[in-house]
Amino acid sequence: MGEDSRLAGVVALAQGMAAARTPRESWRAAALGACRALSGSFAALSVWERELGRLRVLVNVGDRAPDEEEFPEGEAYPVHQFPEITEFLHERWAAGGEPDAWVETAFGHASGGFGYCHQRVASLRRRGRGCCVVAPLVMHGRAWGELYVARAAGAPVFDRGDADFATVLASVVAAGIAQTERLEEARRLAFTDALTGLANRRAVDMRLDEAIERHRREGAAVGLVVCDLNGLKRVNDTCGHAVGDRLLERFGSVLSLCGAMLPGALAARLGGDEFCLLAVGPPADDVVAAAGELCRRAAELELGDGVACGVACTEDAIGPVRSARRLFRLADAAQYRAKALRADRPVVAGREGPDDPVVRLADAPSREASPERRRFRGRR
Repeated sequence: MGEDSRLAGVVALAQGMAAARTPRESWRAAALGACRALSGSFAALSVWERELGRLRVLVNVGDRAPDEEEFPEGEAYPVHQFPEITEFLHERWAAGGEPDAWVETAFGHASGGFGYCHQRVASLRRRGRGCCVVAPLVMHGRAWGELYVARAAGAPVFDRGDADFATVLASVVAAGIAQTERLEEARRLAFTDALTGLANRRAVDMRLDEAIERHRREGAAVGLVVCDLNGLKRVNDTCGHAVGDRLLERFGSVLSLCGAMLPGALAARLGGDEFCLLAVGPPADDVVAAAGELCRRAAELELGDGVACGVACTEDAIGPVRSARRLFRLADAAQYRAKALRADRPVVAGREGPDDPVVRLADAPSREASPERRRFRGRR
């Protein structure tokens, strides 16, 4: 392979990873790019999970064997089967060397600094491959995993130049993965409440928009639970904000637990003492049952005074829901009514007859609203 072709391969790999939007897309782009750049028939990307003592396969691309999934859930190998990932690489780095790639064939070791690896050779034979090149992936000065590219039996065997090129590709892959991880962390922080670890208001806004679009397009059921943690101000004033924060964290855990009753539900802290659950798919009665369990568990918390909980579901008699804003107003109005009634169970919009007070409150123009009515604080 000429220098121009190899440079083009490096550029294509880097561009593919840069265009990836998720870790899986990044892994796949890395493996595909390396496979093409090295004229391989198959490639895999694996991560070294130190705490579990195993090398776990993240992605398989190219001509996969029947037992190889593109994104395998449980394909992992004890690292003692691949000692180079730990012992040999560490010894080489300690001596001032570099983590170079090496080649194995279906008949044993071919080139590079390491010796015969029975497991790799056996795998090549079993899957009809003639050779492979293995390149360590290094991030932050530590072995992160490996890039593996193979060729079919009968194809030209990788040579020392291919191994050197694989080392270069591995460094590009490692840089791309590091960038993806930084972006994922930034996204996580942008959509996560720092105190409770739940989703934040921004995440709810995005998910609710998507949910209402699905409702309008497919008729998917959407349920929203909005709740207000009672007694937080009293706890803050009498016990201090650190204790108040512990109450918020504890309630966040209860909310997450109750949200697990609804497959795929999003548990979130909207801000201050306000929280919500958003469910897409489960029927309205299931959403109300989860909200009821939330009220029961919140009442058992050592601190606080329970929770005021309002529910709005597209399956109930609340009229057409054409916007996220309306569903939020309905759930918020139900929560306001629950707080006013000191209810120990959820108030559900649309379940109090034709002139439902929650629906009336949510849909009333501001100038007609009761003076005691809480303002909807900038909802969308």
